[in-house]
Amino acid sequence: MIKIGLIIGGRYEILEKIGTGGMSDVYRARDHKLNRLVAVKVLKQEFAENENFVSKFVVEAQAAAGLMHSCIVNVYDVGDENGIHFIVMEQVDGITLKKYIEKKQRLTVKEAVSIAIQVAMGLEAAHNNHIIHRDIKPQNIMISKEGKVKVTDFGIAKAATSNTITSNVMGSVHYTSPEQARGGYSDAKSDIYSLGITLFEMLTGRLPFNGDTTVAIAIKHIQEELPSPRQFNEEIPISVEKIVLKCCQKSPDRRYQSASELIADLKHSLINPDEDFVALQTPDEESATRMLPVEETSNAGLTDSATMRLKSEVYEEEKRASRNRPPAERPVRGGQPRRRKRPQEDDFDDFDRDDAHYNPVVERLTVALAIIAAILVGVIVVVLVGRSMGMFGGEEVSLPGTIARSESSSSSASSGRTQEDNSAGILIPDVTGRSYAEAVSILEGDKGFNVTKEEDPEADAEKDIVVSMWPAAGSRAQSGADITVTVSTGAGFTGNAWTDSSASTEKSSDAVQEASSEQKPSVVSVPNVIGFTTEDAMVTLTEAGLTLGTIIDVNNDSFAADLITAQSKEVGAQVEPGTVVNLERSLGPISISYMYSGDITAPTEGENYSDGIAVHVTLVTADGTSLLDTTTASFPITGVVRNGLTSATGILTYDYTATSPSTTDADGNVIEGETRDYSVRRAITFSQEN
Repeated sequence: MIKIGLIIGGRYEILEKIGTGGMSDVYRARDHKLNRLVAVKVLKQEFAENENFVSKFVVEAQAAAGLMHSCIVNVYDVGDENGIHFIVMEQVDGITLKKYIEKKQRLTVKEAVSIAIQVAMGLEAAHNNHIIHRDIKPQNIMISKEGKVKVTDFGIAKAATSNTITSNVMGSVHYTSPEQARGGYSDAKSDIYSLGITLFEMLTGRLPFNGDTTVAIAIKHIQEELPSPRQFNEEIPISVEKIVLKCCQKSPDRRYQSASELIADLKHSLINPDEDFVALQTPDEESATRMLPVEETSNAGLTDSATMRLKSEVYEEEKRASRNRPPAERPVRGGQPRRRKRPQEDDFDDFDRDDAHYNPVVERLTVALAIIAAILVGVIVVVLVGRSMGMFGGEEVSLPGTIARSESSSSSASSGRTQEDNSAGILIPDVTGRSYAEAVSILEGDKGFNVTKEEDPEADAEKDIVVSMWPAAGSRAQSGADITVTVSTGAGFTGNAWTDSSASTEKSSDAVQEASSEQKPSVVSVPNVIGFTTEDAMVTLTEAGLTLGTIIDVNNDSFAADLITAQSKEVGAQVEPGTVVNLERSLGPISISYMYSGDITAPTEGENYSDGIAVHVTLVTADGTSLLDTTTASFPITGVVRNGLTSATGILTYDYTATSPSTTDADGNVIEGETRDYSVRRAITFSQEN
């Protein structure tokens, strides 16, 4: 039972309860050893009693304790005491990103990108140390009162998701990657997917996928195309739109391959938001099958029935949905049919092994395809022989599965090209009305086509909106076929036809004119970056429209190393966009050392202390350096001298056992005194060395 004033771990004094979650309660506490405020996360009783979970929790928390980064809520300590399992973390005075989004409804593009950069920087540090978060979501991202962004719960998610935590599933499934939804292997690119969903929510104020159940939402992550964030916020520039789409590709091989790649594009978008520089990759056929590392495979046999049931239901629902769709529309990975890792026997208790090897639908489809292939071969032979004999009069002949072109064919509405409807090949989806970036994501990323872009300066649509395509939507073509999309340059846009990817709506000419007449500000306000890290200062200045100049390193007693101590432009000053701001950065304080010299007297202020009692005496500096650790019954302890100390203060502690005096009651009976342990603490101030 946690009570205010309780000291756990011999050093953390519980001050107040500041929060509660699905698996733990969080308290503000004071670390008496280092004299600082910390957050102590205490496991709830139902989880503390699960030895399997606790062991994983400790291992993962200890691994996370090795992470030290300005964009991570750092883990300081992990331990247990009298059945209380706790983890000590950096205290952040602020709110979660989830509450921040709810408060502002949606964030500005610059603010959202700036936050995403800082989250990605934290992920980069973790990934470089081989730690995957596995549960990136706004609820696990803190925004401090100073505006700094920190990711929390590093290393804890793996222990939680591989054991009994089910209360958190509904909140996490909105941000889970397709491979996590299937219960498969997750890596750094899974965190990048979740960050992409988080960025989507920051930009739009809503989630891309919703449903009545966790299974329904998980299936959407696996199968449905991610809607473009520009559907819900037209102010999002093309670079940011494509960054979101690239983060959230279904195949991990088509996402950003590292957090550093993502950071580079996010920073680029801050400087040139309207530049189309983000490369969306085409399917990689060699990545069709992903082998699971032994470590992850060995963890596949989970023990929690609720978690297994979720993964089982996702698997079965995806299988049923795939059976109900035409073969050409079934989900593919890397341009090849998806090969599913066979579920472990203890993952799905009701899984039919025979069904995994025999599927009558697949068998019938295989036979039908074999017959069609034989017919195609025969037709090709007949055509080739016929053409060599002049039977077709030299005319171009359309073979099944190809697009025939001739002067007599009906012309396309957009370009005069012709086409013939074919039954073979992949169904071409309709991307008219969508942004160019979204069209590329759908046609190349999901379907495997090759997209060619053409521009129409006379189209009455916003810039980069697809106004026509060829071949037309609804026809079929082979994977890798060329699809030409024509996009508006925006020059002919009058505001009479306002295009949206989900529905066509009207927007008044006055509103369009007002938006087009907006100009960049002639002056900008200089933000305060004092106390920021160099990376944070750069992002903040860039976001404000300013330029980072030179950085001078100086010694400073008031700031820790690598923090900005001064800036060349006054905070709040109105300056021209692009103005250079020079900074000073701390090298830390000039080296100052302290010393202690004196005699240590007896703890006479201690209750029931008397001369001759054995006392355990310790002297520890504020930064944790032990200066004295001895047991004695003779005081004073003379000639104690310690030099070269890095802290100005310390704590002198006396621990001893004593018996209270005997007493006599009203009847004259003698009551023996009580023997118990006592502890006396004294604050010590050290002298500065010359």
